[in-house]
Amino acid sequence: MTPDFAINMCRKAVETILLVSAPMLLAGMIIGLLISIFQAATQINEQTLSFIPKIVAVFLTLLIFGPWIIRILTAFTIGIFDSMATF
Repeated sequence: MTPDFAINMCRKAVETILLVSAPMLLAGMIIGLLISIFQAATQINEQTLSFIPKIVAVFLTLLIFGPWIIRILTAFTIGIFDSMATF
């Protein structure tokens, strides 16, 4: 295993992590922003108000994007095993 191969694998792993986590992070960020705007407009300063909608949004996003996430992770894992078989 060469250093270039290891660096390339780490780069692909980071790219896959960012790609797979992006839908949930974006959903949480958008819901958090909307709740913050609502709290600023109504002057409700309850910190726990934003947790439940964020959790629900992340779980719904996970349910919607779950098959796509599994396909991406499966392709990445198969790619790792295929590339390891050549060494």
